[in-house]
Amino acid sequence: MKILDFDSRVFLAPMAGITDKPLRRLTASFGGGVMVSEMVAVNSLSRRNPKSYRIADVRDENYPVVVQLVGADPEIFARAVELISELGAHSIDINMGCPVKKIVANKSGSYLMKDLPLAAEIIKTAIRSTTLPVSVKFRTGWDHNSINAVDFARMCEDCGASYLTVHGRTRSDFYSGNADWEQIAAVKAAVNIPVIGNGDVTSPQRAGEMLEQTGVDAVMIGRAALGAPWLIAQTHAFLEQGTDPGPVPVALVKQALLTHIKGLVEYYGEKIALGLSRKYVCWYCKNFRDARRFRENYVRINNFPDAYAEINRYFDSCANQQED
Repeated sequence: MKILDFDSRVFLAPMAGITDKPLRRLTASFGGGVMVSEMVAVNSLSRRNPKSYRIADVRDENYPVVVQLVGADPEIFARAVELISELGAHSIDINMGCPVKKIVANKSGSYLMKDLPLAAEIIKTAIRSTTLPVSVKFRTGWDHNSINAVDFARMCEDCGASYLTVHGRTRSDFYSGNADWEQIAAVKAAVNIPVIGNGDVTSPQRAGEMLEQTGVDAVMIGRAALGAPWLIAQTHAFLEQGTDPGPVPVALVKQALLTHIKGLVEYYGEKIALGLSRKYVCWYCKNFRDARRFRENYVRINNFPDAYAEINRYFDSCANQQED
């Protein structure tokens, strides 16, 4: 089964400040899965802001990348979409689910679930402005007193969206509590275009459960892939071939982290990359012994030779313990 012309039913979720080019490249290197960019503000992109333009430029990535846009002005959306069409995107996703206060305050993200006419105008304008497929990512509603995912999904379909992604939480939930898979199933049943389910897919097995319980066409994995860039490929293999991935060797975790950091250095330069690496090491060591001490040691390091030495020391120690 394919969604449009994607060869996988597993998507890496867009996460601001996280699903950048280094992470996408590393994740894609394991094989299988669809990469989605971190969200790009249409206001900045339409002005050709260098940072936003660089985030949106995926021409040098040799796998399909869905570029996600966020904003509230249909005319500005049109200009941004025209630029995206030139920057190598496979398709465009419109973020109508981000719960962050500053995004919502600008009438973007999940705010648009309260303003269907504006949301519809944005979708129609985006579609008119490009030949690329346009999708929409949204939540189950603004809060538990205003669940409107089904009506919102039908509106997106009527406007011409190619496919939908539903995060099974309301805006008021942010990322807490359990995702509402019943609402995701209701959306799938209500529309004729493909639907991707997002929320609480933490393993290949859970991905299979979501497909079975909701009937969605594909799954999207977000936080569970942090510090586990192999998870997207593992889930793809599990769904397509029934392959049980088994435990990940410590050596693979260490190598993935080192490769990730190398990518950060190449993309951002050493100074910025060192700071960014501090949050990533927290995710890569989350399931290992003495992780707290390792994190405390690492955040005090101010140069890469010491950083690499500490990574090697810690993960080699974990590998020895695993063998014992």
